[in-house]
Amino acid sequence: MSQSSVAVGQLKNIGPTVARRLNEVGIHTKDDLQRVGAVSAYCEIKQLHPEARTPLCYYLYSLEGALRGQHWDSLGEGVKKSLRNEVARLLDNLP
Repeated sequence: MSQSSVAVGQLKNIGPTVARRLNEVGIHTKDDLQRVGAVSAYCEIKQLHPEARTPLCYYLYSLEGALRGQHWDSLGEGVKKSLRNEVARLLDNLP
């Protein structure tokens, strides 16, 4: 199995709940997540589950860390700030 076809549930930082929610928005593999990107995936999950708390560290940072193959907490503050800014920009532009 190639690295890109690895199921999202097998990626670093991705537990069963996050994997299930990624699957619900059509993201099943690392390749899918790479194509969509961490920010868009986070926003899609947030839209699908507006009632749920979607903490940045459990979702956005975990998704980015999964793409980079590193623990979410080791993302630099500059990366985290950039991700937060991109989420804010995307969410502000939603209808």
